Amino acid sequence: MPTIQIVTDSAANFASPHFVQQHPVTVIPNKLSIAGKTYREGVDLSAEEALRLLAHQPYAPLVTSPSESEFAEVYNRLARTCDAIISIHPSREILPSWANATRAARQVAGHCQVVVIDSQSLCAGQGMLVKVAAKAIERESSVDDIVRAVRGAVERIYTIYYVESVNYLLQNKIMSTSHAVLGLMLGIKPFLGIEHGRLQLIEKVKTRLQAVDRLVEFVVEFSDIEDVVILQHKSYISEQTRMVQDRLAVDFPGQYFPYTLYNPSLAAMIGTDATGVVVLESEMEEPDDDF
Repeated sequence: MPTIQIVTDSAANFASPHFVQQHPVTVIPNKLSIAGKTYREGVDLSAEEALRLLAHQPYAPLVTSPSESEFAEVYNRLARTCDAIISIHPSREILPSWANATRAARQVAGHCQVVVIDSQSLCAGQGMLVKVAAKAIERESSVDDIVRAVRGAVERIYTIYYVESVNYLLQNKIMSTSHAVLGLMLGIKPFLGIEHGRLQLIEKVKTRLQAVDRLVEFVVEFSDIEDVVILQHKSYISEQTRMVQDRLAVDFPGQYFPYTLYNPSLAAMIGTDATGVVVLESEMEEPDDDF
């Protein structure tokens, strides 16, 4: 059985704080430029510290993905002790990590197989794909089978975010000025989804109770869930998250709905006062040929 390592960047978010230490995963940090200072995400600044700092900043921070040379250095180091590397990154429509990793992979071609995968997602969705890869490494015997499992899961990840402040959305051109002005006049807040790898405005609500209703409705659309997480902007459970959990407990008895603080890479896009849900839908079983 080949020895396989997983590489990702700090745009990936994991509900379990110990996941990375328990699996063959290397995380290369993004860099965050906040108020003239640069920090390595998750190294110099924790998610909680970053969101607290960003809450007082009028301008969205600049997120810099790992460079080609940073990826190449990690690939070359891992290639000394492994047969293959699976490298999983945020949507190429959002950050340049995938492109940088793809160029770096060419530098180690011939020494180690490196497969670079566009998650078409960000944050928890990207983290879920890393988890899929880690599980596949434990049960699959070939690199092709593992890559197939991860790429199949890309199409089964669904994301929705409720955002209370549109400042960062405007700066990142996720929301137009006209939509923002209209929303302010009518007292409505945006919902975002990730479609075709892009963060997009999909609908609006007026109250937090309506936001909770919509988050619950989003999850209830799935009959079989492989993985799920509620993303919030506080380290302790928020009122909205508790309401979502309580409502979902009725529709999904026995299903665990964990919550976690979302990371600075996502906060840089959507702000520091959002609540979201990310779902990995279970893979449909192949029909029995006898029927």
